[in-house]
Amino acid sequence: MDFEISHEQRMLVDTVRGFIKDELAPLEQQVEDSGVLDDATAHAIFEKSSSLGLYGMNIPEQFGGGGLSCLDQMMCEEQFGHTTDILIRRAFGNVYEVLLSCTGAQVDRWLTPAVKGDRVCSIAFTEPGAGSDAAGIKTRAVRKGDKWVLNGMKHYISDGAFSDFFVVTAVTDPEKGHRGISMFLVDKGTPGFSLGRDQQMMGIRGTSHLDLHFDDVELTDANLLGTEGEGLKLALSVLGRVRLAQVSARAVGKSTKILGLTLDYARDRVQFGQPIGDFQMVQQMLADSAMEINATRTALWQTANKIDRGLDPRADISALKVQGGELLDRVVDRAVQIFGGMGFSKDLPIERYYRDARIYRIFDGASEVHRSVVAKTLLKGATDLYDPWSN
Repeated sequence: MDFEISHEQRMLVDTVRGFIKDELAPLEQQVEDSGVLDDATAHAIFEKSSSLGLYGMNIPEQFGGGGLSCLDQMMCEEQFGHTTDILIRRAFGNVYEVLLSCTGAQVDRWLTPAVKGDRVCSIAFTEPGAGSDAAGIKTRAVRKGDKWVLNGMKHYISDGAFSDFFVVTAVTDPEKGHRGISMFLVDKGTPGFSLGRDQQMMGIRGTSHLDLHFDDVELTDANLLGTEGEGLKLALSVLGRVRLAQVSARAVGKSTKILGLTLDYARDRVQFGQPIGDFQMVQQMLADSAMEINATRTALWQTANKIDRGLDPRADISALKVQGGELLDRVVDRAVQIFGGMGFSKDLPIERYYRDARIYRIFDGASEVHRSVVAKTLLKGATDLYDPWSN
């Protein structure tokens, strides 16, 4: 399989990489210290990014997006991993592909403004009793005449404070199990819809994680995304690309950046009269990190290529969710060890990377859940993940 980087891909990655280095990296410490990204700065980086065509690159051109292939998108997402979550959201957008299910007036009300950056969307699937178990939600939407009445709550909703509308899953027919879940588009400010507390997290400073409360929120069929009962199917379809991009690809990017910093330190730091990079035990940690990054990137590109060929590599995505999250964990842990006391100190960003990395094994499905998905797929007879010659 030929993964030679084309001239166009190189230009795209260089543009994204340069933008992150020049415009976003200088803001990282400010966000870390304050815990917020002020509106004026958020708007400024959005304007600069949009002028370069870097906003909403994952959305097809017919809807105003960049029209990138999945492989091209993953190459960009890897670069996104070189900076912090909130800066990625404001500069490059968080336009979920599930919005492509919008039809008719929904396109002008929700899809087009999201792609333009005029409105910001968040996904609201997670509940106190339904995290990795997307089908275990309790939020209900009951049809009453020509309206839907929504009741329930969501939590850990990323970017909730900044978002203008939300994609919300709710049970519409309890008797049908996972086929009785539907998806709704709910605008902030709708009567009965309120924002709860912003849950403070160990890492990813600056990104809000809100509780959402729905108390007799009246909606119509105009708010229904897709068809009734299609909600879980739509949720799982969007989560696959999200996991590949925001977890696997960004984990590769963060690991790459961390290893680069660690290599510089190993060359410069002298102990016992020589650079610590000359010590074999340090060399082993550096070599292991490089080899694991390369392996994960290769698997990522292969999976993206499958998607571009119209395949559905669900088990591959689950495998990469685990592989990417645990890669980042190991690479940053080695970095802390090599940096020693300075790695544990807030004087350097290594301790921040260490804190930020921990969530990668939890959000968008815990590693244990994705291992189960992979194992069940293998037990059903699928061999493509480990033996492509057997088909």
